[in-house]
Formats: sequence, C-alpha cells, structure tokens
Amino acid sequence: MSETLWDWSELVTAAEGKETGTPDAPVTGVSIDTRTLQPGDLFVALKAERDGHDFVGDAFKAGAAAALVAKGYRKAKGDGALIRVEDSLSGLQGVARAARVRSSARIVAVTGSAGKTGTKEMLRLTLSEIAPTHASEKSYNNHWGVPLTLARMPRSAQYGVFEIGMNHAGEITPLTEMVRPHAVVITTVEPVHLEYFGTVAAIAEAKAEILRGLVPGGTAILPRDNAHFALLKERANAVGAKVVSFGYADNAEVRAIQINLEAGGSSVIAGVGSRRFPYRVGAPGEHYVKNSLAVLAALGALGADPMRALPGLLRAAAAPGRGQRSVLAGDEGRILLIDESYNANPASMRAALAAMATTQRTEYARRIVALGDMLELGSASADLHKELKESVDAAGIDLVFACGPNMKALFDELKPAQQGSWAPDSATLVPLLLNAVRGGDAVMVKGSLASRMAPVVEALKARFAKAGA
Repeated sequence: MSETLWDWSELVTAAEGKETGTPDAPVTGVSIDTRTLQPGDLFVALKAERDGHDFVGDAFKAGAAAALVAKGYRKAKGDGALIRVEDSLSGLQGVARAARVRSSARIVAVTGSAGKTGTKEMLRLTLSEIAPTHASEKSYNNHWGVPLTLARMPRSAQYGVFEIGMNHAGEITPLTEMVRPHAVVITTVEPVHLEYFGTVAAIAEAKAEILRGLVPGGTAILPRDNAHFALLKERANAVGAKVVSFGYADNAEVRAIQINLEAGGSSVIAGVGSRRFPYRVGAPGEHYVKNSLAVLAALGALGADPMRALPGLLRAAAAPGRGQRSVLAGDEGRILLIDESYNANPASMRAALAAMATTQRTEYARRIVALGDMLELGSASADLHKELKESVDAAGIDLVFACGPNMKALFDELKPAQQGSWAPDSATLVPLLLNAVRGGDAVMVKGSLASRMAPVVEALKARFAKAGA
C-alpha cells in the first residue's frame, strides 16, 4: 500500500474548500489526468483545453480517493468524496503551498532558455543517490505543472527539484514564490520567445524572476559564459543571494578542466577552487556537460556530498523528444534515430547538432537531419534560421530535410549537395525523408512542438521497425 500523502482534514484546509463526504481510502497521490490516474489519487478537475469536471466520474471509476471540484459541480451517481472550492486551480495552488510549508526538504529550482529538463533530471539522479528526492515529472513547469508537483511532494522527501518555465514576463514570479527554493539554477539565456520579448536582455530579466522566490541566504547558480551573466548577477545581488557561477571561463567558480565528448556520453573533470571532481555523464552532448557543472554547483549549495551524488550522472539519458537515441533496422544495416522532436530554439538546435557530431562515421556513415520551424522568434526568425548553417556545417551534416516557411531560410543557404528536400509541412516531408534514409544513416528529427515533428519520428520507427523484422 502506498504511503499516505495527505490527511483528509489537512487537504480540505489546504485547498480552502468544503468537503462532501469522506474518502474510503487514504489519499496517496494527486492527478489531473484520468488516463494516468492511480488508485488513491486526489483528482483535480482543472479547466483547460477540456474541462476536468467532465471526467470526475471516470476518475472515481479508476479508483480516485476523492476529487477537487469547483463549488458549482453537481455530484453524480458513483462520485465519491469531494472538496468544493471557488476555483480548482486556486485549490491546487493552496495544496501546493501547504506542501511547501510542511516540507523540510532542501529545494532547488531550474529555469533557462534551454536545458531545463535535462538539468532537472541530472539533479534528480544525483540527489537520489543520497536521500529521498522528489522532482517534476516530464516538463511540468507551468502554472499548473509546478503546483501539481508541489502538491505531490511527500513529507519524507529530503530534496526537491522543480523546473520552472515561461514564455511571457511575469510568469515565473508566482511559481518561484510558491516553490521557495534554497538554490536556483539559470542554465542559459538565449533568443527564444523573442516574439513576446523583443530583446534577449528582456528574456534575461524574465528568467531572473526565479531569484525572487529564493529563501533568505539562498544561492543563485548562474552561467558565467553567458552574455547576460552581469545582469543576472546584479539581480541576484539585489535579493541578497549568494552567487555561484559555472561554465568554461577560468573565473567560473565551478568550471570544466577537461572534457571528452563521446557518442555514448562524456567524461568530465570539473574544478571547484582547488578541488577536482571526475565524473561521467551518461547522456551525450556538450550541453549536458555544461549543465552538469550547474548540477555540481547545486549539490554544494544544497549541502549534498558531490562524491556520493555524482555517480548518478552515469544514469543520465536523453528523454523521448529530447535527444533519445534508438537503433532501427534498415534494409542495408542499422539506422540511428535521434528524437529531438519535442521542441526547438536556436540554442537547443545548436546543441542537438553538436551532439550529433559525436556519432562515429565508422558506425553511421551519413548524418541526416529533418528540421522543422523554430517558432516565437519574431522579426529575427529568418536570420536565426539562416545562422544555423554554421552549426550544420560544423556537425558535418550530409543531408538536410526541412519543413515550414521559417526553415526554408536555412535550406536556401545550404550547399546543393546538402539539400535533401524542403516541404511546407512535416506531413509532406515524411515520404521524402523515408525515401532517402537507408542503413548506415544517423537521422535526427527536431523542431518546435507546433511544427509537428513527432509524427516524423513515428513514421521512421514504423517504416524501419517493419523492415528489420
């Protein structure tokens, strides 16, 4: 039986609600999705693209212990215990704040223009080597994901790791004030969401909002190599934070001394003052290496022993849509598929291309990329797409398949020999790509979520899984 997460009376008080009935079983979790709900969960009926109140009945059929609903919800036959609140999201936020108040865990929060989820996962892996650690699932980093993660944090957690994202100014502040971290990491500041900000400096200001939630005496872990480090440091000083920088610069407090990048991961020797920390990162790519330095800094800020924690980095692996690698069986040999389809911006695109360059030509002779539009870049979009040519060439990409009006700007800059095909959308690109890929190829698929590059990944898996049967 799972550990009780919330006592019923405690939960009702935290949500500032009124109860209708009492659960027959302990509340052992919190869910907003009946498809993944586990028996014993509190189902929170949020209103988003779909109204969660339409699924309360399904939640109880799936074994929900209770449901958090708006006060106007009409109880139906088969419903169990309810907590009625003015607004279900506000009720969830109340539970989240109560979870933070009761917790004695040391908390770290991560934001940045790229690398948030990978850094969060590395922190989860390393801290879990030492003590019970609670962390955000997937990329639960928005106005409902952060409070949901907090509401799920058990009393027994000794460490908590939270990812906080944004695409507009002012979105991070209420979330970091809810999390109240002991340490924050800003991975990088890059030209993303320019459509809403106009300048990268404005993006840096928005990322710096995470500092406002720091507990007194907290630590800000900042990217020393970034052009906006001085601004971030100034904002950290303004809230009385201790600043620890990370990166490759000689004056970074946590710096890389030696790096060996390989297709199966990277070996690193990091320096902190006169101390040296050798470790290995299981996920390939230089961006994982740089962010592992931020992880090392965070371990120190949380009082965790790095020598006990760093072996957790061996288990680091890219997630689906975020660089996950799989081997498919083509007609003429193996095909390496690199799934970067979840999202894209100029920084993550450059990082993904650089990581692809670690593939060995002896194993995969051709490097092919299928790239979809990077979105929300405003008036700078065409130039930012064109500028990817340098990274494409540096990674030794043999063929580029591109889709979308923005990625046409890059495609037109390429040498004719590199031009695979361009299509207006990903669906049209699929048959062109499938016709070109063969055994011995390494294929990376990447683009912004709305570019719909995930179906391209699925098409490759369907085509070549069958061929290798």
